[in-house]
Amino acid sequence: MVVSLDTLGGIKLRGAGESIKLPASKRTRALLAYLAITGRPHRRDSLCEVFWEAPDDPRGALRWSLSKIRALVNEPDRERLLADRERVSLDISDIRIDIHAIGEELQLRVLSAARLKNIAARLQTPILDGLDLPDQDIYQLWLNSERREQQRQLARVCARLARHRELSLDEQLLWARRWLELEPLSPDAATQVLTLLERSGLYTELDSLGDELGSRFQRAAIAWSAAARNPVADGEHALPERPTGRELLTRQKIHFCRAGDGARIAYASVGEGPTIVKAANWLTHLEHDWDAPIWSPLFRDLAYDHQFIRYDERGNGLSDWNVDDISFDAFVADLETVVDASGAQQFSLLGISQGAAVSIEYAVRYPQRVKHLILFGGYAAGWRIGASEAVTREREAVMTLTESGWGQNNPAYRQIFSSTFMPSANSEELAWFNEFQRRTTSPANAVQFLSVFGDIDVRAQLARVQVPTLVIHSLRDQRIPADVGRELAASIPSAEFVGLDSDGHLLLGREPASKVFVDTVREFIARY
Repeated sequence: MVVSLDTLGGIKLRGAGESIKLPASKRTRALLAYLAITGRPHRRDSLCEVFWEAPDDPRGALRWSLSKIRALVNEPDRERLLADRERVSLDISDIRIDIHAIGEELQLRVLSAARLKNIAARLQTPILDGLDLPDQDIYQLWLNSERREQQRQLARVCARLARHRELSLDEQLLWARRWLELEPLSPDAATQVLTLLERSGLYTELDSLGDELGSRFQRAAIAWSAAARNPVADGEHALPERPTGRELLTRQKIHFCRAGDGARIAYASVGEGPTIVKAANWLTHLEHDWDAPIWSPLFRDLAYDHQFIRYDERGNGLSDWNVDDISFDAFVADLETVVDASGAQQFSLLGISQGAAVSIEYAVRYPQRVKHLILFGGYAAGWRIGASEAVTREREAVMTLTESGWGQNNPAYRQIFSSTFMPSANSEELAWFNEFQRRTTSPANAVQFLSVFGDIDVRAQLARVQVPTLVIHSLRDQRIPADVGRELAASIPSAEFVGLDSDGHLLLGREPASKVFVDTVREFIARY
């Protein structure tokens, strides 16, 4: 049976050309759309949080909705809804989803003006219209993000029509104006409107709009000159052969692989170019941290001209939580598994915090695969190594608090970590990180992570590192002092050290040190 799902407007499901009646429950219909559009597995407890704020039995509500969806999409010889005790996914390999189909069509270098106009008309209708769930913050944030992406897609269609050789100057100008309405701070849109006004002989409007746009961009601190002109392309549209780096950033692909002991590890790949693999650190979640107000800007900048691969280590995020082995050796094995599954042959390896030790161990084992080793906020020996009795008592007290308070709604326990990870974070950033930690792992796993981190010791491996190494450290890091980073660099042959003007163990995407970090990494990779 050929199945199609239309999401522009409301939601409609068809099979074998016939309309399939959907359940009356808005949440069930929203769940179907969410599973289909995201196209990846989701943890059951995550889906409960996304769709059921506080019912008496969220797992029961989820089971009921899944039973309704299963009846819609499964066939006797084709099981599309896949669910086990931990995860739920919808196999969309043979489901035609309208918004996905439009995205694929827009990758074609040449499309007729008529076809582009048809796509523009379809994109005028909000995705999942009528399926808002105002009381479900996580779902609503996701839906709003999808609608913003839809608007960006519409703007790209308008940009193509504004330069389409099949259209008259008047029609091109119409579409260019629409493009500028959708992206009022786009230098390309502004330049194209002025170009077409000039070609149309509309000089009075050209002068007044040029002044208005000049003031607009100046207020926004965006470099742009009204004197610039883009000649209309002789061809249909000067599209790149493939999506640009910025467009690719919205399309991270999440995959799963299995470690040697059977633990399922989730990893994501985004962008194109030389590969950077980021070792896992405390704590990650491939879905939530990609749009984080904290490190997301750094990830996106690095992925602009690289293939950027990262993963959730066992025990947290989208990887298996219920595992027998949470240990340093297992962390290294997970990195090995992800690298092999991703097909990366040679790559730059980025290790942050305890991920630095994992990266060091991997680089010593596989020097032929690691082109560059980049360590940020790292350490070679955990807190138990050489710790005083007072430090040991303090750390163990934190672990006790973590076990008892991690899953509670009161964020005070998680604030212990947030305040030292990011001392200069504002209240919104701290609130996000507190909640992010709660959703990322269980209390028992959080305690086990803390214990394992305390026993890390790769000091004997430092002298064996053979690859070009860059050590970056925040000079006022309150969690891992800068002296630890300096000692790390001094112990690795020919390693370079760069200190950042920051107090963050984790960098805030908005702080100047983040740009210095990205620029330093990019320059180091280009140099070797």
